[in-house]
Amino acid sequence: MASGWAQDGAVQDQIEATVDSEVERAKSSLPKGESLTHCEECDAVIPEARRKAISGVRLCIQCQSEQEKKGRTSWYNRAGSKDSQLR
Repeated sequence: MASGWAQDGAVQDQIEATVDSEVERAKSSLPKGESLTHCEECDAVIPEARRKAISGVRLCIQCQSEQEKKGRTSWYNRAGSKDSQLR
């Protein structure tokens, strides 16, 4: 059976590469070290429950939410796309 440009399993390989790269990105963005008592952005008190739940927390919930909105990435794996391989 003719497969055109793609090898057998190429779509699945691209999906797995996208998931793997997103997992690695998420792991690298996890906080490390000791939690702060006050947000490093707005100086609001970080509740003790949050500090215990997330080790290394540095931002209050509001600042964390805003940072996550700004840091949204595309789910499209540019490294695995045909266009990027042709250039």
